[in-house]
Order: sequence, then structure tokens, then C-alpha cells
Amino acid sequence: MASTGLLSSFSPSSSLQLRSSFNGDYVSPSSSFIGAAPFASSSLSLLSGQKNSYPPRKLHVSAKKVSGLEEAIRIRRMRELEKTSKVRRNPPLRRGRVSPRLLVPDHIPRPPYVESGVLPDISPEFQIPGPEGIVKMRAACELAARVLNFAGTLVKPSVTTNEIDKAVHDMIVEAGAYPSPLGYGGFPKSVCTSVNECMCHGIPDSRQLQSGDIINIDVTVYLDGYHGDTSRTFFCGEVDEGFKRLVKVTEECLERGIAVCKDGASFKKIGKRISEHAEKNGYNVVERFVGHGVGPVFHSEPLIYHYRNDGPGQMVEGQTFTIEPILTIGTTECVTWPDNWTTLTADGGVAAQCEHTILITRTGSEILTKC
Repeated sequence: MASTGLLSSFSPSSSLQLRSSFNGDYVSPSSSFIGAAPFASSSLSLLSGQKNSYPPRKLHVSAKKVSGLEEAIRIRRMRELEKTSKVRRNPPLRRGRVSPRLLVPDHIPRPPYVESGVLPDISPEFQIPGPEGIVKMRAACELAARVLNFAGTLVKPSVTTNEIDKAVHDMIVEAGAYPSPLGYGGFPKSVCTSVNECMCHGIPDSRQLQSGDIINIDVTVYLDGYHGDTSRTFFCGEVDEGFKRLVKVTEECLERGIAVCKDGASFKKIGKRISEHAEKNGYNVVERFVGHGVGPVFHSEPLIYHYRNDGPGQMVEGQTFTIEPILTIGTTECVTWPDNWTTLTADGGVAAQCEHTILITRTGSEILTKC
């Protein structure tokens, strides 16, 4: 999911903290979530200073020589930020009615967490499926990609997110797979639908999509013992150009993050590359939700941070994990609804997310969630 959609706070040293957050306890701004997990930021610090007054005789003015290219980039960024500040806002998101959980035929295998209803701990082991496992992993990821493409065709004014959930559920089940979000830590639906200011883990309900909305649909399927996880942000009707630009840059950030991946590369390069591109375009990267290892286990190490970080670790050939950045026009601070899943930007500004599951190769990476 959020990316998977873990709405849990995660600290590498404490799984208890993870569980506490799912139960609705206070989550510190420095905590991370899988997601992006999770089912998984601290805000950027602002520097301010006081205006200094100098005696006229002691006033010194110095200037740094700026190249024409640097000045052009500076002017472009200023214009982009001006455009961003003028982006309109859709009406605030309101909760609709959540319909009962859909049924899955008994013959379809379930992930281990379904029966317990308890949020699993993050597995400390990397997901390295092996030759036979990779075949199954590709099949699961290809199915997830097909389901996501189909879900995108349903995004139209007056369609409810509950209707999208039902169509996604049916397609997954008909393929002999299980919708991974269903029952994960108590999540009541088969897909995550995050509209406008919802960062991730939106629960499908009776709300009708409106022209001008953007919606992230996060699909994960469990097929033949393996999870395939992917998401994309779609446009509903006539969408503001500022929203479109946010989604475009988010997709570019994902592409740039994937581009640095290969055997032996540092995980921290992903966050560096994503942050550089987001900031260059005037957007902020949400830190609280992260990518994750995926395979036979839904969420595992490594946690993939989409922001600049000094985290340790290197990629290993044969490893599978997700990259799923969330970008915002405004703040990266968030609020979570009482359902303990739906997470919105604190200022009501729109957010966009996209996600792929990738396989690390000797010379690069392979995007598995394509069809």
C-alpha cells in the first residue's frame, strides 16, 4: 500500500511504538510510517532572523557574482512558487459512509495477518525472492499493475470511491488473488483511495468524486504467496493546472529515485535524488511515510526514506522493495482521522503520490509493477 498504507509510527528499535500509533496514540512529528506503508515527517525548519540596522558610515554592501544560468534558474523557481501559491483549493474532504467489508472466496489463500486482525511487526529481513520466487513476484506485480490501470478508468465525476473499491476487489478475486489491504491491521477495504489533501491510506466510502479532484489509488495483491504493490494519482474531470504539475513532478521524483538503484548503491541516494527534484520545483517531500521491502511479507526492511538522510545500508541484487514518494504543495505536517488510517495534510493543501515495486539487478533495477 503508501503506499501500502501502514498508518503506524515506526522506529527501527521499537515495534511497540508502531503498535501504539495504530491504536490512536500521539505520534511525534519525527516518526516514520510504512507506506508511503505504510500501510508509514517532520516539517522543514524555517530560519528567520531580525532585521539589522547599521550606522550609515559602517554600511557595507557585497555581491556574489552569479552566472546567467544560476540567475535564470532562480527566476524560474520564483515564478513556479508564485504559480504554486495561486493553486486553488477544492472543498475540504469529508468522511462518507463506509460499507461493510467485502468477502473473499474460501479457496483463495490469505496472507497470515488476515485472520488475526493484528497489525504485523515490520519484518527485519530483506525480501530476496530467488529465481522461483521472482517468477511469482513478477506475476503478482503485473496483476497489481493491471488492476491499477483498470481502477484509473473508473475515475469520473459522481463515481464513489466505494464503487472503485468494489470493482478492484472483484478483479483481484477473479484473478485468484487476495487484496492485501483487506484486514491488514483492521483496514476495512480492498484498496486505498486518497483524494486531494489525503496523503495516503484513504478508506473508500460513499463520497462521490468531483470534477477537479485528484485521487491516489493504491493497489496491492497477494498472489501465490507474494505481494505486488503499486499506486498512481489520477485526475477527475477538469483539474487545476497546479494540481497536474504537482502530480507530474511526483512521478518524476519516483523515476529519479528508481534511476539510482542498483546492486551496491546506498539507500540514501534515493531520498537525496527525490528531495533535489521536489525542492527544485517548489514542493515538499513528506517524511512520515516510507517505502519498504515487499515479497512474501507485505512490509519489511529496508525502509526507504524519500527525503535526505544518512541512513546506512546498500542495495543487494535480487532484492525487492517499493519506492513511493508523497509530495505536497504546502506543509508536510499531517492529521489522522479517528479511523486511524486516513491521513490528511494539516493545512488542507493537496498531496500526490506514486509507487512502484522494483527488483534490484547487478547493473540497475527492474520495475515489476508494469504491464
